[in-house]
Amino acid sequence: MYPTQGLIAGLSAAALGLSGGLSGCASIQKCGFRGCPDDQRITASIEGLIKQHPAIEAPNIVRVNTIDHVVYLYGQVETELQRATAESLAHQVPGVRKVIDSINFSYQGL
Repeated sequence: MYPTQGLIAGLSAAALGLSGGLSGCASIQKCGFRGCPDDQRITASIEGLIKQHPAIEAPNIVRVNTIDHVVYLYGQVETELQRATAESLAHQVPGVRKVIDSINFSYQGL
């Protein structure tokens, strides 16, 4: 075997291994950078449910963002019950795979 043949064989094996690894990554992010087609529907549905619960509307602020069927909740509420209600509403919407709750509590001062 010539030295260049060994190098070519080694590079070919490396390229094959790398392409297999990259295809595995593609399956993790199946919906791409802009998210899944259902993401906007999921967000709108959760926002609609939140509007039906005055206790978690203004002055409390709960924002919703959905990426690849994972719902991200953030904002501020005054009580644990309000936070739990927002999270519960998010879990009710079809297509939600997971809910990440980053809702904070409003500071009331002393």
